[in-house]
Amino acid sequence: MIDPSDFIKESIKEMKKTIGDKKAIIALSGGVDSSVSSVLASKAIGDNLVAVFVDHGLVREGETEYVEETFKDRLNFLSVDASEEFLERLEGVSDPEDKRKIIGEVFINVFERVAEEVGAEFLVQGTIAPDWIESQGQIKSHHNLALPHGLVLEIVEPIRELYKDEVRIIGSELGLPGEIINRQPFPGPGLAVRVVGVLSPEKINICRKANAIVEEEVIKEGLHDSLWQYFAVLTDTKVTGVKGDIRDYGYLVVLRMVESLDAMTAHVPELPWKMIKIISQRITAEIPEVTHVALSVSDKPPSTIEFA
Repeated sequence: MIDPSDFIKESIKEMKKTIGDKKAIIALSGGVDSSVSSVLASKAIGDNLVAVFVDHGLVREGETEYVEETFKDRLNFLSVDASEEFLERLEGVSDPEDKRKIIGEVFINVFERVAEEVGAEFLVQGTIAPDWIESQGQIKSHHNLALPHGLVLEIVEPIRELYKDEVRIIGSELGLPGEIINRQPFPGPGLAVRVVGVLSPEKINICRKANAIVEEEVIKEGLHDSLWQYFAVLTDTKVTGVKGDIRDYGYLVVLRMVESLDAMTAHVPELPWKMIKIISQRITAEIPEVTHVALSVSDKPPSTIEFA
């Protein structure tokens, strides 16, 4: 197990040596990985780090306000609303890999514009060990990224050798709020990979509301510390239902809740049936477009944690 104090000192020392008095930029999502990386880099280079939160229109309910409130006084923080740009490019796209690629491309374009505006030469990333192990990524801790319009940034990854539980220990040592440290991971493409099929403002809104209900009830039950992730998926399947003695034809929502240590494997634990029923009742009552709620019970492997 790492010594958090030693790790922080070494990380800050390494970044000071690598970045010096030049400017760096980081994509701050509000998750523990990017949050810890942001605070570490800020301690190393101060306001020469610009922490950028990009709202792609696919974030959780209240996410933009939450991240801004948490970090606006702690970091050199910048919030960018690029939701229209992302959603225009995603119109009509159903394949999850295509969604991921498009979101990645648009994000890089937005990020490059900001990096040019602030004069950044380095890109700090919150990459952790499972990210590059699963993607068979580069072993080097520093490498260059050539952006689409010619800007080249040197990549710095201060926590790339850590696993999620270790990142949380570092976050605690840095004094980050418990809500950030223990926050469940959220996919970079956001709700785009939790809406199966073609995206639309209506579907994104349904998925966002369903996710909020799941989070509220899991926290109320006190399971948020033991579950790795807990969320709702809006499928592209419609199911016959009855609402107010009238036949209805609405969406199927699937609940996904797993335990894990590092996301390499995950399993679905026994869950309180009363909580599952309450979530189901709330989703079908509070979201008129949904008629049916199901529970995913598949472990990783063979399944992945996210649906797409």
